[in-house]
Amino acid sequence: MEDDAPVIYGLEFQARALTAQAAETDAIRFLVGTQSLKFDNQIHIIDFDDENNIINKNVLLHQAGEIWHIGASPADKAVLTTCYNKTSDSRVVSCAAVWRMPSDWETGSHESPDDSAHNPQTLELLCHLDDSAHSNAACVLWEPMGDGKRVISLADNHALLWDLQESSTQATVSGTATLEGKGQLKFTSGKWSPHHNCSQLATANDTAIRGWDLRTMSQIYSIENAHGQLVRDLDFNPNRQYYLASCGDDCKVKFWDVRNVQEPVKTLEEHSHWVWSVRYNHSHDQLVLTASSDSRLILSNMVSISSEPFGHLVDDEELSEGEDNHQDDKGKEPLKDSVVSTYEEHEDSVYAAEWSSADPWLFASLSYDGRLVINRVPRALKYRILL
Repeated sequence: MEDDAPVIYGLEFQARALTAQAAETDAIRFLVGTQSLKFDNQIHIIDFDDENNIINKNVLLHQAGEIWHIGASPADKAVLTTCYNKTSDSRVVSCAAVWRMPSDWETGSHESPDDSAHNPQTLELLCHLDDSAHSNAACVLWEPMGDGKRVISLADNHALLWDLQESSTQATVSGTATLEGKGQLKFTSGKWSPHHNCSQLATANDTAIRGWDLRTMSQIYSIENAHGQLVRDLDFNPNRQYYLASCGDDCKVKFWDVRNVQEPVKTLEEHSHWVWSVRYNHSHDQLVLTASSDSRLILSNMVSISSEPFGHLVDDEELSEGEDNHQDDKGKEPLKDSVVSTYEEHEDSVYAAEWSSADPWLFASLSYDGRLVINRVPRALKYRILL
């Protein structure tokens, strides 16, 4: 059973920001933001045609500055957020803003694919997500499965909950949470939980992970030394509400049950350098992607802590007996956790990996040299999960 070859797309600038277009569930589409100090930065809209295995691209200008983080609205395909650096008064400031793609970006592109690269259109600024009191945004998170009207920005030691009004042209802060403690505390990343009516947020700062209740903007759990070094990324299991994955500069990926944070449920040590990104598959939560500055992307099959630890063979009686007894039953032994594949198409640090929002078996990864690689879950594993 031959697996499809990876498809590689090269940007002319360095890049570290990648997202799947969350509101697009038919076409396979990713957005990439560039990091150039000399030239106007760009957002590349990457459409993948999986029947012919080719990439179609459109380029939009992002003249505000180099892009460090990008997020796509879950409700409106044309709306996105970026966190970007700009220089003002010989200081570098990190800003966040909401943008709209020009309405005709799709129509003009397919007549001549080169036109969009030579005469790219410019993004329309809808509103800024920073005020005089809060700047230096690290990332902007959209409310999962929301109507595109609520975002959270993490700026220095503040988490700001914004309400977007008037078609996203106005943003007002409806809640703030602040990191308390000694020294200059600063959020590095975060994830908005899709569970509990989207009322919880997890954040990373230094080596700690914290959980927040967005209704009261107060802290609900804290994992003080979650990693030996800086925590880089977090992701919630889409099917198990208390399960959270984290990764960091100690080269490890850890899985937590936030009801009991004394010890991780599982730890992976497959990477040989900092791990920048961890992503659960949106449908099949045993599939976990991790990206690292060892230039590798690893797909793991974490069956034992997934929502289907026994595959599809289980009936209710067996499940209710708990997981302790299943080792005795050889006929129904759960599948073992394993590394499915290590992808080595990159030659530089892989800063981001994202699953497609349209095809659960397809994912993209981005390395700093501007190389975007599109890969698929191996067919043998796909059929084992499905059948």
